[in-house]
Amino acid sequence: MILTKAQYDEIAQCLVSVPPTRQSLRKLKQRFPSQSQATLLSIFSQEYQKHIKRTHAKHHTLEAIESYYQRYLNGVLKNGAAPVLLELANEVDYAPSLMARIILERFLQEHEQTPPSKSVINSMLRDPSQIPDGVLANQVYQCVVNDCCYGPLVDCMKHAIGYEHEVLLRDLLLEKNLSFLDEDQLRAKGYDKTPDFILQVPVVMLCPSAVEGHIIHWIESKASFGDECSHHAYLHGQFWSYWNRFGPGLVIYWYGFIQELDCNRERGILLKACFPTDIVTLGHSTA
Repeated sequence: MILTKAQYDEIAQCLVSVPPTRQSLRKLKQRFPSQSQATLLSIFSQEYQKHIKRTHAKHHTLEAIESYYQRYLNGVLKNGAAPVLLELANEVDYAPSLMARIILERFLQEHEQTPPSKSVINSMLRDPSQIPDGVLANQVYQCVVNDCCYGPLVDCMKHAIGYEHEVLLRDLLLEKNLSFLDEDQLRAKGYDKTPDFILQVPVVMLCPSAVEGHIIHWIESKASFGDECSHHAYLHGQFWSYWNRFGPGLVIYWYGFIQELDCNRERGILLKACFPTDIVTLGHSTA
């Protein structure tokens, strides 16, 4: 799904004052019925993550942490079964999983002799049954399962979806009888930063606006929507280094991208929202 900048801005504007809940996502789908659920979810998640990054610091001052911890203690003292942490996160407009992390760290600091390590915190968030307090374990669990943008459950799903689309791309390359090296094979050869696939025989993607087409040496799979923030980060962190080492290539944003971002074709980085069908090998046989 390719959107113009104006279309994207309209969707993003609707998310300014919307809480990160599944109910909000359903309302967003009703508001933009022509957009796919996957595209809206990706935009929804990215916009919320931008908001969290902008407001992250204020939730981590000593005053804020103590205030949240005391409110948690008072809340569970009144009713330990109520979703105290989840409601607190929603009230202060912070991701439930991140709020759970704050309270868990504060709890462990109070009850353990040494400050908790990051690995211990991460392990307890993944498996709240490890938390040495049943009430807090339940509160953390509620936050993790109700957070649709952050947390170990979301991270696991994102990893699985990313892998699923890499497998899809691999199958499409095999279907087209295109020889390639994947990321693992390239790392075995000593490359440290690599795209998902290098084509052993480059292909040309035909394009009505380009008389000679575009040569593709590599393909990168992104199971997300390509917005300005993420795309510019990928350009400087990945794509231009791929271009510098391997030549021109193709990025597939499976959930779409902002049309105006596809502005580096002549320089050697193309964007698509699906696997291209209009490609031929440099030997001029249909791929």
